[in-house]
Amino acid sequence: MPRHLVVGNGKFLVNLDEHTYIRDVYFPYVGQLNHVGGYRCRVGVWVDGQFSWLDNPEWSFRLGYVEESLVTDVTADHPRLGLTLFMNDAVHQRDTIFLKRIRIVNHLPFAREIRLFFHQDLVINETEVGDTAVYYPNNGTLFHYKKDRYFMFNGISSWRDGTLEGIYEYSTGIKRFHHAEGTWKDAEDGQLMGNDIAQGSVDSTFSLRTEVPAAGEQTAYYWFGAGTNLKEVVRLNEYVRSSHPEQLIQRVSTYWKRWVNKQSRSFANLEPELIRLYKQSLLIVRSQTDVNGAIIAANDTDIMQFNRDHYSYMWPRDGALVAQAMSAAGYHGMIAPFFRFCAEALTSDGYLLHKYNPDGTVGSSWHPYVHDGKQQLPIQEDETALVLYALWQDYEQHGDIEMAQSLYQTLIRQAARFLLQYRDAHLGLPLPSYDLWEERYGIFTFTASAVYGGLAAASKFAALFGDDKRAQRYNQAAEEIRSGIMTHLWNEEEQRFARGLYRQDGQWTQDTTPESSIFGIYAFGVLPADDARVLSTMRSLREKLSIRSGTGGIARYYRDYYFQRCSDMSVAPGNPWIICTLWFANYDIELASTLAQLEQAHDTLRWVEAHSLSSGLLSEQLDPFDGSPVSVAPLTWSHATYVDTVLKYLAKYEQLSNDP
Repeated sequence: MPRHLVVGNGKFLVNLDEHTYIRDVYFPYVGQLNHVGGYRCRVGVWVDGQFSWLDNPEWSFRLGYVEESLVTDVTADHPRLGLTLFMNDAVHQRDTIFLKRIRIVNHLPFAREIRLFFHQDLVINETEVGDTAVYYPNNGTLFHYKKDRYFMFNGISSWRDGTLEGIYEYSTGIKRFHHAEGTWKDAEDGQLMGNDIAQGSVDSTFSLRTEVPAAGEQTAYYWFGAGTNLKEVVRLNEYVRSSHPEQLIQRVSTYWKRWVNKQSRSFANLEPELIRLYKQSLLIVRSQTDVNGAIIAANDTDIMQFNRDHYSYMWPRDGALVAQAMSAAGYHGMIAPFFRFCAEALTSDGYLLHKYNPDGTVGSSWHPYVHDGKQQLPIQEDETALVLYALWQDYEQHGDIEMAQSLYQTLIRQAARFLLQYRDAHLGLPLPSYDLWEERYGIFTFTASAVYGGLAAASKFAALFGDDKRAQRYNQAAEEIRSGIMTHLWNEEEQRFARGLYRQDGQWTQDTTPESSIFGIYAFGVLPADDARVLSTMRSLREKLSIRSGTGGIARYYRDYYFQRCSDMSVAPGNPWIICTLWFANYDIELASTLAQLEQAHDTLRWVEAHSLSSGLLSEQLDPFDGSPVSVAPLTWSHATYVDTVLKYLAKYEQLSNDP
């Protein structure tokens, strides 16, 4: 199940589902650690002796965000209860504080007492062992803690005389152990037993009460702060109380509106919904990027039910392409820590590993050091190369020569030396590594193209700093790789580039599987987009990888098995991927010589928006039959690729509009 709503600030990330239940809380890094782990932190309503959790099917939801903001905008209707809830969720733009506003509208012609119930189901430090949940009388809050992780929960509402009231009733208890379901079950009669402390596998629930006038409304607020000790979360709680959560939510909204509009931009002929998705994509990428530099692939933990792992890692490849898009959008300051992160992560031999945790430690991997009895490097070489490529793109965009100089010895030269040496002398191509999809080992057109782009970038940096011998050496190696691509990866019979090369009976053999990532042949500068070989390759790939069901879009490659929904290759050679479909839109933009020729790319942008979640989030893949999200959502790479495609579209539109 995708995450429909995300709010964060680069240090603290909270994911919510389609019922606005908190499902993931990441602290102290974006993507690490998850202190909820996909469990449901429920919200419920008691009125007129009746109780309903918000996941009851009688509730109908409209999900979205406040315009140009990382503040949610959710409406929940319950006709039988005569209630509508207008909810806004936010994370403070600076502090590790989650805020929720609930405006309750009473549709009946008499005043009613309403009780709101908030359930906290934490697994602190990603385990249920040894947690404590406790009522804290000093400030009338509940807090959960373990070791150096503290979470303090509170709320306020207006009671009959108009005065503000804090927590009305509360309870702590045992969950998912010895048949105990949790304190949320205790709430369903509208009252809580008031147990003051519980330890082990625990949860807590508290209520707020308010009286809503006949055909009137009242507002209640819920919040919690995260910290490393009790003193810190007490301070955060007091900050919310003294500032008032209403004012803080307004400040959050104002901050993000100014952040997302820091660049004044003309959006040509794009429809309002496409512009809205562009700005929301900027915000979503920001929410998935840690202030220390890790650009996280996705933080939807429901993926763990498939392989007991998740996407809350930084893949240097994803990170580089996301950084490139955000740099082009004007957010150099936001992505500069990414390059420093990579410099720190680089091995002594000059390459980056498969993936990393947000704190910089090496992530889990399925790439072995030994395969078929032979030793190998457990890497995807494109990940090292693309960091250099993206860094040069950022320098060209923003001219931060001081940052480039600071990374010249630690990142640029070290990585370039590896790319220079890790080559097959006979083929003129990079030595084997894993492909960008992390599935197969060999020499791939995408990887070779990325290495070409990385070495070309290193050559330009060396020339920038007057290091002429290295500049010449890097450039010569890049040209040798280009020659190797033309010699060994072009398939004359099929008139297109092969996916790659693999060893068979001691010989290098072409893998001619249609593969969308071959677009890298022009994207990283190996050949121009209008080269006859690129034209025939992209034409063939579009024909072979297009989805011929109602959903449309482009598959990753022919016979893609990952979350496969269709076995008929003539209908769907794989599920449509947002990024792969946008790669072809980028190619259409590159080739367009008239405004009319831009329409196909415009249609693709409309297609992406039409297949976003109702809240505007983009998934990794789509079901080829009903267009529903498949795998994780939001996928940072999907949002960044949409940003990148919009920027290229706008640049080409302006160019063609000004051409005589």
